[in-house]
Amino acid sequence: MGLGNPGQEYERSRHNVGFWVVDTLADRLGVAVTRCRYRSLFARGLLHGSQVLLAKPLTFMNESGFSVSRWQQALRLEPGRIIVVHDDLDLPLSQLRVKAGGGDGGHRGVRSVVEAIGSSDFLRVRVGVGRPREGRDAATHVLESFDEREGEMMRGAVQRATDAVETLVQDGLDAAMNRYNVRGVRQACMA
Repeated sequence: MGLGNPGQEYERSRHNVGFWVVDTLADRLGVAVTRCRYRSLFARGLLHGSQVLLAKPLTFMNESGFSVSRWQQALRLEPGRIIVVHDDLDLPLSQLRVKAGGGDGGHRGVRSVVEAIGSSDFLRVRVGVGRPREGRDAATHVLESFDEREGEMMRGAVQRATDAVETLVQDGLDAAMNRYNVRGVRQACMA
């Protein structure tokens, strides 16, 4: 599940990083995320021998939980089998964090998912979009597009986040955390 906002005006916004990862994974799998169900666009594909569902809720960020919970119920998924990809203000631009469970970190889309499925035990790929400049509020920041330099960094981050989703599916949480939760010089070299 990639979180984001529907509509052309939000397409390149920081908040839509989750959508970008879903689209990138769909391209890799040779599927198109164009079918509609449960107020989301979705596609099914085969990833390393596992059936996967790729979905982008169309409910706007703060109501993302509706679509996630409907898919969870329809597919009878335990929370630990759901991967949610989303932007994160608390991570530096283009940095990734893979984790299972935890709080919502003030992210209203994640909060919506937690409330809708009644659990915080789903897997997450958090993609850093950086903090707003001084004098800017967070809501404005996440709805803005990246500048040219940031956009270049984010293209690499989206590829790595997509790799992280693949690693979660193929090799599990520990492998994904060990590979993608890196800092400092190693993080710079991974960009």
